[in-house]
Amino acid sequence: MTRSVRRTRRNRRTLQVAGGGAAVLLALSGCSSSDDSSSTANSSSSASASAKISGAVTVFAAASLQESFTTLKSEFEKEYPGTKVTFSFGGSDTLAASITSGAPADVFAAASTTTMQTVTDKKDAVGTPSVFVRNQLEIATLPGNPDKVSSLKDLTSSKLKVVLCAKTVPCGAAAQKALTASKLKLTPVSYESDVKSALTKVELKEADAAVVYKTDVHAAGDKVDGVDFPESADAINEYPIALLKDAPNPAAAKAFIALVKSAEGQKVLTAAGFLKP
Repeated sequence: MTRSVRRTRRNRRTLQVAGGGAAVLLALSGCSSSDDSSSTANSSSSASASAKISGAVTVFAAASLQESFTTLKSEFEKEYPGTKVTFSFGGSDTLAASITSGAPADVFAAASTTTMQTVTDKKDAVGTPSVFVRNQLEIATLPGNPDKVSSLKDLTSSKLKVVLCAKTVPCGAAAQKALTASKLKLTPVSYESDVKSALTKVELKEADAAVVYKTDVHAAGDKVDGVDFPESADAINEYPIALLKDAPNPAAAKAFIALVKSAEGQKVLTAAGFLKP
């Protein structure tokens, strides 16, 4: 074999190796470009999804959710700049009646499945409402519990001024359930339209005690004392939440519901004294 032929073959092998290396570099470059494009696309998609969530969101919610939902409002508006959450807090039965009468709202969070049923029966909710927390009753007394209330039976004393939520309100219905199960009869000095109104009577010393939720006693701080009673375990309320059929802002409504049900939302709610669903 001549020197010329050997040189030619070496040159061909060199070109083949060089060509293969170039192909690898091109392939890697292509992958990098593809990854960058994919990353950019995902980032753009995420930004686009976030950008779609804007505008006002109206939430009708049980009075006992006031503190927790107000905290979540701040987190929601921070996560979705350009949104504004407006609440209407009150007795779940009153809120349900407003919704079925055509009041404009995006989300309904009730303090019982019974009051939510009022809305679903009228087909004013989208899909099946989901339970996101539960709540248990507690007796709220004056600070220091001067009347030495230690049980539900103690509230039947004629010496005490006791207030309850109206029987149509979830906290009132739960209290009646606990009283019936205990075979106790209690005559309150007043029935209040929602749990916050009942608690306020004790805070203002217009009543000696009230049957409210643990979460409300927790929110009141040192304005009241809380007394547990075993019968409350048989009268725990489940809280459902739903997107409403004629929601003016369904995209933002779904995002708010997602926050409530998320790990972050659940952390806020359990810190307020709510029980997990």
